[in-house]
Amino acid sequence: VSRGEYAQGLSLLQQTLATAQEIGSQALEVISLNNLGFAYSYQGDFAQSLDVYERALTLARQMGLRSQEAYALANKGKTYHDQAQFDQALDHYQQALAIFQELGEKPGEVNVRRNLGEFYKTIGQYPQALEQYQQALGLTQEMGDRILEGQLLSRMGEIYERQGQDDQALALYQEALQKQQAIGYRHGESYTLRLLGRFHASQGKSAEALTALQQSLQIAQAIGATLLEVQVQTELGAVYAQQEQFDQAVAVLQPALATSARIGDRASNAIALSHLGELYARQDQPALAIFFYKQSVNATEAIRQSINGLSQEQQQSYTDTVANTYRQLADLLLSQDRVLEAQQVLDLLKVQELEDYLQNVRGTTRTASGIEYWQPEQAILARYQRLQENAVELGQELAQLTAKQAAGSLSAEQTARLQELTRLQAELAQQFNAFVDSPEIQDFLDQLTRRAYDQTVKLDSLARQQDNLRTLNAALFYPLVLEDRLELVLMTPDSEPIRRTVEGVGREQLNAAITEFNRALQVPPRDAVTPAQELYRWLIEPIEAELAAAGVETILYSPDGALRYVPLAALHDGEQWLVERYRINNITAVSLEEFDTQPPETPTILAAAFADESVVYPVEGIDYRGLPYAGEEVAQLKSTLPATTSLLNQDFGLERVLPEMGRFNILHFATHAAFVPGDPRESFILFGNGDTPNLKDIESWPLANVDLVVLSACETGLGGYDNNGEQILGLGYQFQNRGARAVVASLWQVNDGSTQVLMNAFYAGLSRGLGKAEALRQAQVSLIAGESGADLGHPYYWAPFILIGNGL
Repeated sequence: VSRGEYAQGLSLLQQTLATAQEIGSQALEVISLNNLGFAYSYQGDFAQSLDVYERALTLARQMGLRSQEAYALANKGKTYHDQAQFDQALDHYQQALAIFQELGEKPGEVNVRRNLGEFYKTIGQYPQALEQYQQALGLTQEMGDRILEGQLLSRMGEIYERQGQDDQALALYQEALQKQQAIGYRHGESYTLRLLGRFHASQGKSAEALTALQQSLQIAQAIGATLLEVQVQTELGAVYAQQEQFDQAVAVLQPALATSARIGDRASNAIALSHLGELYARQDQPALAIFFYKQSVNATEAIRQSINGLSQEQQQSYTDTVANTYRQLADLLLSQDRVLEAQQVLDLLKVQELEDYLQNVRGTTRTASGIEYWQPEQAILARYQRLQENAVELGQELAQLTAKQAAGSLSAEQTARLQELTRLQAELAQQFNAFVDSPEIQDFLDQLTRRAYDQTVKLDSLARQQDNLRTLNAALFYPLVLEDRLELVLMTPDSEPIRRTVEGVGREQLNAAITEFNRALQVPPRDAVTPAQELYRWLIEPIEAELAAAGVETILYSPDGALRYVPLAALHDGEQWLVERYRINNITAVSLEEFDTQPPETPTILAAAFADESVVYPVEGIDYRGLPYAGEEVAQLKSTLPATTSLLNQDFGLERVLPEMGRFNILHFATHAAFVPGDPRESFILFGNGDTPNLKDIESWPLANVDLVVLSACETGLGGYDNNGEQILGLGYQFQNRGARAVVASLWQVNDGSTQVLMNAFYAGLSRGLGKAEALRQAQVSLIAGESGADLGHPYYWAPFILIGNGL
């Protein structure tokens, strides 16, 4: 088995297990079960593998065989990993590593560290993966295990490649391959050839890539390494597709799909589906490309459900490795004017980003079921799944007969059947091409044209959204940031969704402009108009005619990526700021069906402040002092709206505030807060007595009756523009998830005095019966106009405040 001869090894291990049971040697039985599970796993029989590992684990614990217990745990972890059940994998790896280190057993520790390296690589945490591989390599070289050494060298090469260190990667691949060929370790040779093939493809050396991958596939098939075979096939399919050798691509991707579905390799299945999407996109068959991309995204969504037990950093890292497929699908849908579906994909990606950040995201009815299929796609899917089921059944029977052949127990009738199945498998790609080209499927594809789209998209959800937009006199604005351009999606009350493309403004150029805009916004003497005009030209000018024609007063803004750091209100058309023309209402995915709830008739406010300048609280290495104007802010608020209860300094604590929350429909906290990327437990609100509830703690707050939460001195924009603004989404989402309908927060550290002026104007508007979005707009315009007598017209003073959620 260790040499990759799985069929022969499986037969011998089954004999060994039978002998151990016959002579009553439980120790030998445990060892046999662990080895047997290993053989099953590499052949892709994960169910059998888990079953025998569990038997080994139970027996090892009964007998007190700690070493074999650890091996069973590590092996179960690897099998869970191969099925993309990442949280289960990590848990088992960590249990096994602790035992091996306790026992001082180096071979076991090497095994676990290698697998941990694979785990971290899979979720995109490359430094952690390299650290595990290097520790394992040091131990391996001490032990003189040449098989493990070759494995680790090739895997380290893969990490260097993913980090852009190509010379180091190639050197390690070549060293690993040489060692593996020298000792006849065929599985390792196939694995390294696969990595070399992918490396050559990334360097544009298609001939070398195909040669390496074809050699890798031949070895994997010869030794019966089913899991590796599937992985090589997906790589090979991608190279064929890039070279526009489409028939060859289908010929390897279709078996990969069938086998990955049969053995439960969900990650390879999602990748193969994505490659098929790319293949048909390259052939200018967008309807088919969308069909396969949708399946890939939905397969990825299923995997995502199994990573909730990982840390936020690990979840975000995994998201980064898969998000490109979501964007490719959205890009393709937009190119076909299927705007609503692109919008759904973007919502799903935003929900995924929130899930990674908060781990408690429910989504909405539009995002809960993944990406929906149109009726023609559902018909294609039903027929395609029948084809795949037949392929899976064929693969199962073929695998069983191949194993019998290796054991020398194949009858003449079974030999003939094996030959027939081998022929049928070779025809799989032709069967699939015949399926795609069949008149029935082509008829369904024809229904996915623009004409059919015009007849199909008037769904109940669109009607509900447009009814809401009409009631609000609002437009829904979705910008999508792609590598090479911006896509702007606009939905107005009485028109089909509108799409505009801004060519030549990609992610890198946009992020640079956002960074420059941010610098200008946060330093009042600086010219903020010039960078604000540039962003206006890209984001608003392409849709301003449609906005004007619709006569809307509110823009419901659902930003993508780093655009979440941009206060849309502070864009400038050359004559005035956008806030002087429109209410701006930021929304998250959860807001989409909840932005039309009417506010309470009588505002009741709990206003709390940390205002004692003599008090300093150190939090995360930063000293936070009381805000000098916060007390005046609360006093003015109580004067403006008498139904206000105020809490200052030591009275402003969790023990006092939490029981009171349900009595009020507005919570106003004039205090420090920081919302940082990566971990919501590091994001906090500082109460006046020093309590620091974090973003996760908000999950337990009773906010069902709360219409508005105002955080008048927070700073959500920490961390710079190399992040995607998830903490800004997370802030709004977390409060809304507990029942609050809207949040007012700030994108940068604000001026305490100007905040008091703006908040006074904001609450004065609420007291006159204005909605939240309009009250905020008028407050911001009053600062621009200098109505307070102070020079507060620079957007530094008024633009940081954004409204997230219901603006009524």
